[in-house]
Amino acid sequence: MAFYAYTTYLQKFLVNTSGFSKESASEITALALLIFMLCQPLAGALSDRIGRKPLMVGFGILGVLFTYLIFSTLATTTSPYVAFALSLAGLLIVTGYTSINAVVKAELFPAHIRALGVALPYALANTIFGGTAEWVALKFKQVGHESWFFWYVTIMIGLSLIVYVRMRDTRDHSLIHED
Repeated sequence: MAFYAYTTYLQKFLVNTSGFSKESASEITALALLIFMLCQPLAGALSDRIGRKPLMVGFGILGVLFTYLIFSTLATTTSPYVAFALSLAGLLIVTGYTSINAVVKAELFPAHIRALGVALPYALANTIFGGTAEWVALKFKQVGHESWFFWYVTIMIGLSLIVYVRMRDTRDHSLIHED
């Protein structure tokens, strides 16, 4: 859900809440997403060295600490440079998850159940949380409590952090070669 909040929804947020033009919001998010994209293989390589768990825990901690602050500051900024820096900061935090989530999911399951083990939870979570992120954000805005969305994202990241802290590092305990 954090991924959708910082990617799909962010451009609308910059227009509807921060007051940027569609063109400026597109430029801000496009540049931030370009840098985000370039960071994915770097973070993946880092996870090969230090493990998957530290990146996911880092995402969880930084996401819990900074998501509300990033969105609330974005809501009041008029500077495209500040908006870019905050957008990029959010995306760099999310990189701790997005750069490795596919390999982590694959490493969790042996080959004979990997497709179901990865696909079903992924599809359900993306449908329930990712797919509704923008709708939830706009509903909160519509009822006059836009900042509740910032807390919602923060809480969801916090719940994921609990999972990351409790799980074994899949780099060291991979089931990818089982069967």
